[in-house]
Amino acid sequence: MSGLARRLRALRQQAGGATLGAGAATVPSARPLPAAGVEPRAPRAGGGPDVDAVPRDGRALDELAPGPTGARLLAAPTQAPTPARRPPVPEELRRLLGVRNRTGMPAPRSRAAPDRRVDGEEIAPGLRYLEQRFAWARIPHAIDCCRVRGTPRPPPLGANSAPHPVGAVAGARFLAFDTETTGLAGGTGTRAFMIGAADWHEGALRLRQLTITTLGAEAAMLRTFATWLRADTVLVSYNGRSYDAPLLATRYRLARLANPLAGLAHLDLLHPVRRRWRGIWPNCRLATAERELLGVLREDDLPGAEAPRAWLDYLRGGDARDLRRVGAHNAQDLRSLGGLLERLGAEAG
Repeated sequence: MSGLARRLRALRQQAGGATLGAGAATVPSARPLPAAGVEPRAPRAGGGPDVDAVPRDGRALDELAPGPTGARLLAAPTQAPTPARRPPVPEELRRLLGVRNRTGMPAPRSRAAPDRRVDGEEIAPGLRYLEQRFAWARIPHAIDCCRVRGTPRPPPLGANSAPHPVGAVAGARFLAFDTETTGLAGGTGTRAFMIGAADWHEGALRLRQLTITTLGAEAAMLRTFATWLRADTVLVSYNGRSYDAPLLATRYRLARLANPLAGLAHLDLLHPVRRRWRGIWPNCRLATAERELLGVLREDDLPGAEAPRAWLDYLRGGDARDLRRVGAHNAQDLRSLGGLLERLGAEAG
């Protein structure tokens, strides 16, 4: 027996294999076929058993995990889980739900910039001033306030009430005023954002309006309105003795300004209208009085109850068109006050 055969026999005996006879030494031993993906290596020098193999994809041998029988196997490659496909929405259901295909959706339309134009010129930061003049067929030289009220004597004064004008008053002394406010309840939380005033001046009805576009401009508006009043001014309003005048008095006090309305004579036209037409008209609102006595029919008029919303929308960056409609509503109120004053009173002197 050659030396090579003896060494092979010794190796087999160490590995627990059966001992071959002398004649079997020249028979080549059967080898197991390499696993898929593994290339057999060349026999070792000296005829040693070929127990290792090199993977075809170049992976290191340490990736071969020992199996239960001691043989080394290829580790299974790790794969990411395949995401589940979302089932398609039936076409009928898409139509019922109003679902559109992404490719067919129109491009979003750009929203037009809001109209921020407020009438008048800015005379102070956040304060707009608008002046208009309206032709007047016959400017009254004087008006008898007792005839306007329908009583020979003025009504008694309550506590802190403005005096009632008595007798004939020159037309130039009257100043009709009206406010647009943030609410109708009054109180310290309600403020006037617009003050309008009208008087007969230089052969026409002069109409002036102050509008604040910021909260910080209120004091400037109050100071400007105070310059329009004189000691002999007679105020004219519609429910102003109960609402507008007390509201302005509160705002002047909160602004730490003197109240220019205090002590001025005040003619509130709501009371003579009620005295004469209560029970005859459906109500005695200004819109009813101007329609019945002056023939005024407002078109596209923004109701006074909508004024707070229009101004607050503007403060939040919204459109100014409704705020301009508030100004037009206020201007018509003032013109109607002038007409009612002339209609209710008789010209004297």
